[in-house]
Amino acid sequence: MTDDLQAQDAKYLEMTTTPVPRLVMRLAIPTIISMMVTSIYNVVDAAFVGHLSTEATAAIGIGFAYMAFISAIGFFFGHGSGNHISRALGARNREDAAIIASVGVITPFLVGAVTGVAGLFFLPQLCAALGATPDVVPLTCDYLRYILLASPFMMSALTLNNQLRLQGNARFAMIGLVSGSILNIILDPLFIFVLDMGVKGASLATAIGQLFCWCLLLWGTRRPQSVHIRLSNFRPSWYTYREILAGGLPSLSRQVFNCISAILLNHAAARWAEPGLEASSIAAFAVVSRTMMFAFSFVLGFCQGFQPVCGFNYGAKLYGRVLQSFTFVLKGSFLMLLTMSLFGLVFAPQIITLFRSEDPELIRIGASALRWQCVAFPLIGLSTATNMLFQNIRMPIRSTLLSVGRQGLFFIPAIFILPQFLGIHGVEMTQAVADTLTFLMSIPFCIWIQRELKRKANAQ
Repeated sequence: MTDDLQAQDAKYLEMTTTPVPRLVMRLAIPTIISMMVTSIYNVVDAAFVGHLSTEATAAIGIGFAYMAFISAIGFFFGHGSGNHISRALGARNREDAAIIASVGVITPFLVGAVTGVAGLFFLPQLCAALGATPDVVPLTCDYLRYILLASPFMMSALTLNNQLRLQGNARFAMIGLVSGSILNIILDPLFIFVLDMGVKGASLATAIGQLFCWCLLLWGTRRPQSVHIRLSNFRPSWYTYREILAGGLPSLSRQVFNCISAILLNHAAARWAEPGLEASSIAAFAVVSRTMMFAFSFVLGFCQGFQPVCGFNYGAKLYGRVLQSFTFVLKGSFLMLLTMSLFGLVFAPQIITLFRSEDPELIRIGASALRWQCVAFPLIGLSTATNMLFQNIRMPIRSTLLSVGRQGLFFIPAIFILPQFLGIHGVEMTQAVADTLTFLMSIPFCIWIQRELKRKANAQ
């Protein structure tokens, strides 16, 4: 126990005294790598499956909506418990951190077990609800079967990763995620082509990779600088779930709307496609979603490197350091997004062709949708960083409002309205319109919190 306390004291000193830009980058680089590799395995899944058929590509795109649900639960408990742990460690309340950590990990495991079993019982109906057309339902069932079995491990692995990262142990969080993703990438061609399992192979590779990731991350909580996960600390109460809700509601709202928007996008892509091109349209938007997720992973990892710095220093009442780290992340994320947007605008057709070169209609629809998203892509850094700041300093209402803007308040009306006037082109434009409106909504929030942090720093 003495070694644990010494290690945690050393971590506290590091988080509250290291120069802010150096500290953010030190924590961000492992997170960027883990986010990037995780996104790569999603891209690899789509690329390998794309060589099977257009329908197979559409199937994994539809399965992505259920993956968004898994992310919603995992990030809710991960950010909810992790943000509280970060502030508790900053305030040196270690017993409270240990209880929240155990409740935060075990609960999503139980939720995943229940939803996985329910999904297996109603698998065809689930696939249809997610947006699968009749010709794509069988392949979607094949893809989701192993994902449903792995749901408990996938949900709790996301929670473990975020807890470790928000404690400042980003390096080991990276090792856990990257190891599982690399195993997934290795198993993909083996299962899909060598063993001739098709989309079932992609699903099984994902399930095995996530199980391996879960085991590594759970072992990582036993390290001296980490808050340990113990069954004896699983003490669910109104207090623990209230704190998880306060810190995790923005993430839950964001991820739930990600799930809803993915389902609506699948349905809109099929409805507004030209007759006979429904599968190509669904597959095109699936490819674009994976591509943009990969691009956004760089900025998301960068912003997540800022979160433990924010939580620790806000808990320690070092408001000047919180403001400095926020400003640093705003500038860095804009430059990264601008660079990737220019690349996507220029090379959109070539990017889509990497996934499935055999379907010219898929390439045409995908390239147009990708270019539209790249137009507004540089704007989302401000809303992302501001949302994370509010989430970490326990301002859940503001954070939740920003969370639901992009894929909820603006995306859902746009996906219903724009195609009525512009057809499939309206579907292609929807995300760009939602991103622009979210940016405009975020500006006053960003200005207000910077003034508030500056006021608190000056008052000290």
